[in-house]
Amino acid sequence: MGTRAQRGALAPGGVVGDGRYRLLAQFGIDERAGAHLWRARDGQLRRDVALTMLVGDPADPEAALLGRRTLERAAHAATFEHPGVARVLDVLSLGSGISSSEGLLGIVVAEWTKGTDLIDLVAERPVEPGAAARMVRALAESVDQAHQSGLVLGIDHPQRLRLTPDGRLRLAFPGPLPDATLRDDVKALGSVLYLLLTGRWALPGGPPALPPAPKSPTGRIVPAKSLQPRVPQELSALSVRTIEDGDHGGIRTSAAILRALDQAAEAAERAKQPPEPSESDGTVWTTKKPTTDKARRRKLALGVTVLVCAAVGVLAWLGMMAISFFQDDSDTSGPPVNLADPTPTQNEGQSGGNGGNGGNQQVQTGQPVAPSEITVYNPEGEGDSPEDAQLTTDGDPGTVWRTDMYQQQLPALKSGVGLMATFDEPVDLAKVRIVGDSPGTEIEIRTASAPDVPLEASQVVAKGTMDQVNTELSLEEPAQSQYVIVWVSKLGGQEPEFVSEIGEVKFLPSA
Repeated sequence: MGTRAQRGALAPGGVVGDGRYRLLAQFGIDERAGAHLWRARDGQLRRDVALTMLVGDPADPEAALLGRRTLERAAHAATFEHPGVARVLDVLSLGSGISSSEGLLGIVVAEWTKGTDLIDLVAERPVEPGAAARMVRALAESVDQAHQSGLVLGIDHPQRLRLTPDGRLRLAFPGPLPDATLRDDVKALGSVLYLLLTGRWALPGGPPALPPAPKSPTGRIVPAKSLQPRVPQELSALSVRTIEDGDHGGIRTSAAILRALDQAAEAAERAKQPPEPSESDGTVWTTKKPTTDKARRRKLALGVTVLVCAAVGVLAWLGMMAISFFQDDSDTSGPPVNLADPTPTQNEGQSGGNGGNGGNQQVQTGQPVAPSEITVYNPEGEGDSPEDAQLTTDGDPGTVWRTDMYQQQLPALKSGVGLMATFDEPVDLAKVRIVGDSPGTEIEIRTASAPDVPLEASQVVAKGTMDQVNTELSLEEPAQSQYVIVWVSKLGGQEPEFVSEIGEVKFLPSA
């Protein structure tokens, strides 16, 4: 038999819980709740268990109350079963398995989780970004399922988590704090991702063994990519936006984190795909399945339609010429045809716009002018997906710039977000053509005097709604500017998933 643990004397070899559980090794302390995390041996069932022991003075009414609330929440969580959460086996309280001499307020007994301590995992170096994303996704699945049941897991302390042999993060020491909320679980997911990517803990109350996340002079968390350049921008932004409570498009739910992680994984897979073989490499056929890119298919269909219409027009014109050639002079009494006067189909700028602002549709336009630089414009905070802004002018509508996922429609969180196009010299802008599958997205075209002007200092010259894949916004009168803003004032989608994406933007000057 081991020695019964006395007040403040928890040590390996001691026993708690009426002598049933022998303490083996301590795995951490959550100082916020006075929770000591131990591996122990169940003498009755002869198995290892995880003990979350609430250390405190039973004579302290406030401490006793907080301890009871933690035990109640842990008992409620005993009904929850998920591979990402250790099953609660028993909850011991003062007078029910615990004596007043032990200096304990309660014990949460859970099944033991084999694997690696999270702090040991990042002790030598941060985790590879792809593996970190997979680990957090598995944990986010358990959080999401628990939240759907109205349960708070309390994963906001790294020593409560362990990495299982199959590579999953698991809540090994259940017992949420009395005042823990669903939002705390979500922020913890962001902090766990940040920890795996950088080796730093970004929430208060972390263990002394982990260095805290550095902050900028403005008090914001330094992005993970600034500490570890190999971290993809998507994951770096996801971790910070999940942790912080700012009004710049933060992520507030576990479901949103799951979607963001899936999008980041898709982007990583696209980046890993080898380039398609060129025509000169001798390839005759390939067994690779064609990519099912909706934007590419729509663009191809549009191109085929234009070619067919053009062919029909040419054939009709040739027919008319043949008829007029064989007609008598008396049959040509009508007005002469001025072939030098272009028809709307001969001029790129004459096509009607989808969701345009009803401007001067008769203005003739020249060839699209590519900006020398295009960046995310967000005067109210960090930009949404800044690393993807250049995809809107790469000539491929299948590569898109996507806003963050918002639970509330603009302007609830901020007035909007957009793209800033910078040209080498001022352009006499007449129209802007946008390709993107985001119905309901409202767009404003604004001109500015500089790339960093506040929104109110810019001028709206056109606006409309993206109701179809191709949207053309025409200016009432051509406007000359070196800086043009494509401003999203309303997002597509519906509650609680508001998001917009743009595949291509073309800037058409007046002819």
